[in-house]
Amino acid sequence: MAALAVRGLGLRCRQQLLPCMLLGNRLSASLTPSLLAGTRLSWPSWTQPRCSLHCSPLALAGHNKWSKVKHIKGPKDSARSRVFMKLAMMLRHAVREGGANPDFNTQLGNIIEQCRGVNMPKASIEAAMKGADKSKASSYALYEARGPGGSSLLIEILTDNNTRSHQEIKHILNKNGGALSDGARHSFQRKGVVMSAGEVPLDRALELAIEVGAEDVREMEDEEERPLLQFLCDVSSLRSVREALQALGVQTLSAGPEFVACSSVQLSDSELEAASKLLELLNDCHDVIRVYDNIQPLS
Repeated sequence: MAALAVRGLGLRCRQQLLPCMLLGNRLSASLTPSLLAGTRLSWPSWTQPRCSLHCSPLALAGHNKWSKVKHIKGPKDSARSRVFMKLAMMLRHAVREGGANPDFNTQLGNIIEQCRGVNMPKASIEAAMKGADKSKASSYALYEARGPGGSSLLIEILTDNNTRSHQEIKHILNKNGGALSDGARHSFQRKGVVMSAGEVPLDRALELAIEVGAEDVREMEDEEERPLLQFLCDVSSLRSVREALQALGVQTLSAGPEFVACSSVQLSDSELEAASKLLELLNDCHDVIRVYDNIQPLS
């Protein structure tokens, strides 16, 4: 009997609260957030509420925070994971080709520097190197291509299936205003590139370049528009240039061999948009480790 009485009391409470809940929903839908903020709502006496409802902007803070995380942090984290995955592929390939000692394997040493430059965890670097023997054998290939507006592209890949990679890259290019094309390689030179934060003026950077044996210095910006400096040198002197810069107090971010454009093309706004889409699709391809272009943005 006691149990039945409790159940009956609960039912009556729910029946009394239902009008209050329905009225609250109607009021919430009709009031703007600016009216709700900091407002204490008064209820009709017939609803007999047990407590008042206080609405505050803090109630929406979690939603706003998640929106920022989803639209800002999400893509950055996704790109970061993709970079780590591609670097792990490069580490395994370098170990298989020349051994696990970076002192005797220049290619491996350069890749480790690149890993450190993007803050890849030490545990991830070591795991990739140790897993080289267990991973599938991969081969390196360099594809030459033309992009929108006559731009030149070099596409570096590591793959365990050259036919699959060739077909996939050819499909992406053909669908997005590009094509595989011989001759694009002539628009680039293979150089050692030491990247540093743009903390010194260009004039001083040029003096440092002469001191350490670099050939040239270029100014650029990262994705967050922070200034960077590229010290260009011969690939064989990459390590000595990096160490000399560090000895002079220059904070180096990464070092490695890259294809540097020796001639550039300027594209229109529509061509830049098409090229940006093409580069994004190519970089999303699993086997692609890097895409180089000779596109000069409109100033």
